[in-house]
Amino acid sequence: MGQDLLQKYVEPISVTKASPDCERGAGCGRPISRILAFHQDEDGHWVVELSCGHTQHLRHQPPWQARPWVLDAEQRAQRIGQAFACGWCAQGADSATLGR
Repeated sequence: MGQDLLQKYVEPISVTKASPDCERGAGCGRPISRILAFHQDEDGHWVVELSCGHTQHLRHQPPWQARPWVLDAEQRAQRIGQAFACGWCAQGADSATLGR
């Protein structure tokens, strides 16, 4: 039939390395990293690679996630180097804590 929308989707672990780029104790809310690159996962979804070493899926699935720019190569390229609030760093996650 279809996916049960009431079921919680658990995102796969997305940590590649630790880095001082992501400062957790900065006191400014969410830590900021920079976008280094994009790649596609095995399902064809776009993943952003961050300067802090973390990765995050950036899906375009309207109406829940509206990111049409992620589907366009030129628009993705324009975002390289831009600041990105890393959700993993905001949670204090690193390679050691996500492996559990």
